[in-house]
Amino acid sequence: MTDILLIALFAFLGAAAAGLLGALVLRLFRHRSLVVSLTVVAAVAVTAMLAGTLAVAWAMFLSPHDLSVVTTVVAMAAVVSLATAMLLGRWVAARSRELTLAARSFGDGGTFAAPTAPATAELAALTRELAATSAKLDSSRERERALETSRRELVAWISHDLRTPLAGLRAMSEALEDGVAVAPGRYLRQIRTEVERMNDMVGDLFELSRIHAGSLTLTPTRISVYDLVGDALAGADPLAREHGVRLVGDRIEAVPVEVDGKEMSRVLGNLLINAIRRTPADGTVAVAAQRTGSGVVLSVTDGCGGIPEQDLARVFDTGWRGSHARTPPAGAGLGLAIVRGIVEAHAGRAEVRNVTGGCCFEVTLPVA
Repeated sequence: MTDILLIALFAFLGAAAAGLLGALVLRLFRHRSLVVSLTVVAAVAVTAMLAGTLAVAWAMFLSPHDLSVVTTVVAMAAVVSLATAMLLGRWVAARSRELTLAARSFGDGGTFAAPTAPATAELAALTRELAATSAKLDSSRERERALETSRRELVAWISHDLRTPLAGLRAMSEALEDGVAVAPGRYLRQIRTEVERMNDMVGDLFELSRIHAGSLTLTPTRISVYDLVGDALAGADPLAREHGVRLVGDRIEAVPVEVDGKEMSRVLGNLLINAIRRTPADGTVAVAAQRTGSGVVLSVTDGCGGIPEQDLARVFDTGWRGSHARTPPAGAGLGLAIVRGIVEAHAGRAEVRNVTGGCCFEVTLPVA
């Protein structure tokens, strides 16, 4: 029993000495390539086994011949093990270099193409994560391009929409100043109309800038959806009559919500105005409100004929108008962007989908 303990002690001391030396070497080479690290790890394991075996052999006072045989066998096993470890390390390092090149491609703006060669489980997991990250980056770049396009369109359309009424105001003011206006009262009424339209546009820009800056301050109060929708319908009724559109709001549940009444009135007002202007005469705009498992859903359904599928994702983007029109009632393309900003500030969401003969805008709000 004592002999076995001594053999175990000698083996442990020899292996421990080799392990400590290997740990020191690995620390010194920790910033080198993966091949070097794998070689050091393999060398530590082999050296530890070699040191333990030789320490026991020397302690057992073997004959010189037997000791040389044991040393030769262990040394050959160590050489083969180290050579195998280096070959495997080069294989792993090659897969790692391929993965590095593939990752660099999508980091420079391309798309990640996973290496086709087989790899270890860890490298395969890293490949999947890089592929998922690449997909997210592609989506982010696409959104950035869409936002940049929206911003350029917004600047162009706002410039046009401001230049047109300004030119008219200048012409009418010069006519009034020169005394050549046939009907001064009509000119004054037209000037006031254009000024109000420009004021609404500037107000929308200010509201949108507050939303984008995160400075929109809400004052939530408990209010019934029935009252909220009723006020919005009353405010939009004159415009509906002017366009010959019928407003319907007979599916509204009296569900309480905790919202900023002024801002949510603006949301419903924008949705109703957009629906009325896009619905042909003798058409119908229907408003509904009901409680669902996800919250309170307010919907506005129009008769615009539907939105092209490729444009559905852009409906709430800043500057999107849904047509190439540059004149009223196309607007500056801010109304729906404001709707989404206010709804998201209330921890809700705004969506749109096509229905028979038109489209349905849905606003989902948390239940009070």
